[in-house]
Amino acid sequence: MSIAKKAKVDLNNELLAASQHGNLSEVKRLITAKADVAHQEKDHGVSPMMAAAVGGHKEVVHELLCNGAPWNALDRKGYCAGDYALRAGQSAVVDQIVNAGVSAELLFAQIDKNNRKAQGIASSDRVKVDSKEYINRNVRYTSGKLLDQSQDAVMMEWETPLMEAHAKILCPKENLDVLNIGFGMGIIDSALQKHKPKSHTIVEVHRGVLKKMREDGWDKKKGVTIVPGRWQDVMHELGQFDAIFFDTYGEYYDDMREFHSWLPRILRPGGTYSFFNGLCPDNIVFQGVMCQVVQIELAKFGIDAQFAECDINIGEKDWQGVNRKYFWSNTYYLPICKREVAKESKSGTGGQGSRSIAPTSSTDTEEKKT
Repeated sequence: MSIAKKAKVDLNNELLAASQHGNLSEVKRLITAKADVAHQEKDHGVSPMMAAAVGGHKEVVHELLCNGAPWNALDRKGYCAGDYALRAGQSAVVDQIVNAGVSAELLFAQIDKNNRKAQGIASSDRVKVDSKEYINRNVRYTSGKLLDQSQDAVMMEWETPLMEAHAKILCPKENLDVLNIGFGMGIIDSALQKHKPKSHTIVEVHRGVLKKMREDGWDKKKGVTIVPGRWQDVMHELGQFDAIFFDTYGEYYDDMREFHSWLPRILRPGGTYSFFNGLCPDNIVFQGVMCQVVQIELAKFGIDAQFAECDINIGEKDWQGVNRKYFWSNTYYLPICKREVAKESKSGTGGQGSRSIAPTSSTDTEEKKT
């Protein structure tokens, strides 16, 4: 090893040690001396920020973040600095890292938006490419699952209690106009039907799913309207609704962000919106970050987003016959998003017109849904 390389290694190791002990002045000195704030030791992949997080050293974490340390770096076992702080009971540091993650995600989203605008790229162009693969795949219904030809699950029966909970918050009373984007196995739609909606609109793109819907008689149910096609292509045809649910497959968070931009036009004041919360489902810290991003972005549209903590029980046997999992936790954060009621329209909605990291307290990621 060259003398220069050894000196760099020594600096990085010293930064790791100083961060672990919360020695802020030494951390600052080492950063000035060009120690790498993103360094991860080779055996376990521990970074200076992970080391600082365990000890609850907020000032050191702040210094590292300000000098470019990634908030979402993972060690060899897949844990981030937020996980280190969470396991050590350092809640203040957890919040600090989550807040840094939220700021970063919002900034990157704006940069991406500006770049697309400068290049003349429509926000839905990428969806046309990415979702086309799923649309053209064969799907089959089997043993409480909807699988594509790669044995990836589009929807599974274990979601039933969650969908019933979603339907209950979406439809607190009967005679509402409801919209669902993405039929899948029809679990949410069956749950919504129990609440006797006035109208029930379902947007579905996959030809195999549409065939199953017709075989099961959904096109003949009273008040049900099936709209075939990509939601991006049919939004202008839809009216306004009291309750909206969003649960797509093979899309990205950017696509759901685009859908959210439609909510002021299609969700009535006082109405409720929800979605399958598969945001970063394999990491509680990352999910906390994305839930807060949703809260901030929906607030711009006058929609208040909260998340109710729900216990779920998913065992390994539930994943038998499935190529890969799409949910890992036994806690589900159910989105409850209410559109504010303007003062002049407080007379109510419904039946009129056209048919504890708790995220609330406290990377372009593809998921199973959204």
